[in-house]
Amino acid sequence: MNPFMIPWLQLAVLLPLVGAVPVLMSRSSQVASRWTLAFSGLAFVCAFMAWLGFYTGHPDASLWGILSVDELSAPLVPAVALLHFFTALMTARIRERQFSFVGLLVGESIKLATFGCTGPTLIIALLALGVVPMFVELKMRGKSTRVFSIHMLVFITLLVIGYLTNEVGNRSLASAMLLIAILVRCGAVPLHTWVVDLFENASFGTALMMITPLTGVYAAVRLVLPNAEDWVLQSIGILSLITAVYTAGLAVVQEDTRRFFAYLFLSHASLVLVGLELHTHLSLTGALCLWFSVMLSLGGFGLALRALEARFGRLSLTRYHGLYDQSPGLALAFMLMGLAAVGFPGTLGFISAELLIDGAIEENLLLGLVITLTTALNGIAIVRAYFLLFTGTTHQSTIPLGITTRERIAMISLIAIVLGGGLMPQPGVVTRHHAADEVLALRLIVKE
Repeated sequence: MNPFMIPWLQLAVLLPLVGAVPVLMSRSSQVASRWTLAFSGLAFVCAFMAWLGFYTGHPDASLWGILSVDELSAPLVPAVALLHFFTALMTARIRERQFSFVGLLVGESIKLATFGCTGPTLIIALLALGVVPMFVELKMRGKSTRVFSIHMLVFITLLVIGYLTNEVGNRSLASAMLLIAILVRCGAVPLHTWVVDLFENASFGTALMMITPLTGVYAAVRLVLPNAEDWVLQSIGILSLITAVYTAGLAVVQEDTRRFFAYLFLSHASLVLVGLELHTHLSLTGALCLWFSVMLSLGGFGLALRALEARFGRLSLTRYHGLYDQSPGLALAFMLMGLAAVGFPGTLGFISAELLIDGAIEENLLLGLVITLTTALNGIAIVRAYFLLFTGTTHQSTIPLGITTRERIAMISLIAIVLGGGLMPQPGVVTRHHAADEVLALRLIVKE
């Protein structure tokens, strides 16, 4: 039997939903954690097989003719599944009772389905459905849902109206609606407050999985880029560039680690949108490479920060903590993932940043300089946070706070991917270049 005739993507979507049932029925948080690890691990294996089947040239085995991977989504699907698995793997025992494993599994299923869709109707439905687990968690934690609900309601409403308006032929109005919807979902200034509020009120792991896959960028590529008018893409580019610089500057001066991470991520997500707006082969290839790099590097960076928080509680960036002696493994992971995010040579982010900056300079020299400045500010923010968290003093503790076996497995795996992609970037760049060709070809067809 040919293993690639199995509908791996459909299984990757269904397994987390199936696993949510025994997790929901479990009375012990440790049992729920084990079920989550098992089903999220199986989902990753299935997602990996879907990716492998696509790149080995085997036909799609979709049962329903709805879900399938293509050049754009093929590497994103296993990356999303891997991050969810590592989030469950790195959840500390003392935080298991406070963490929603059901929400993690349901959210994973929805995201995998979203990245496995190309039809606009189903993408919009899944984007709307993906808001629900986050809303439920905020309610269960007794936190205010006002900021999150207002922004997501605006996002979903404008997305639906924009799609329907485009169907009836009013392209200009539809483009405007979709423009605002994407800016809300991606957290462009001044519509970025919901992201910071989310990290303030939700559990770190759930908030991380809500924003790390950059589903707003996926919506932009699938719903806006193919048929949007040029002024829409230019508007996205200008606002995203402003957001990238502004949030990078805010990340440098933050006094709380969660707010620091939120602004850091917003800056990187905005740089991806800047590359999409230029819609040239080079810039779009760079943006797609950066998208994949940001998912893994900042995902790992956030997981390392979450592991520190599980040990020491919410950390401030107003004084030195000196945590290196207690957690040297986490310090190393923190720095490597952070450097990869800002494009340090030898990492996956280096070639991504290089392609994006080269594409921007071809379009406009000033644009390339601004992107370089933004990257520099992000690098300063990461190095500043490292020194404040890990150096400057000595933290005394009577219990061991070093990296655990689970955390070591997750961090080493992510570091291997990030460094491997940096040392051998050509296969990944080729796939992203092919994806850029497909997106631009579709835009050309629609415009004609």
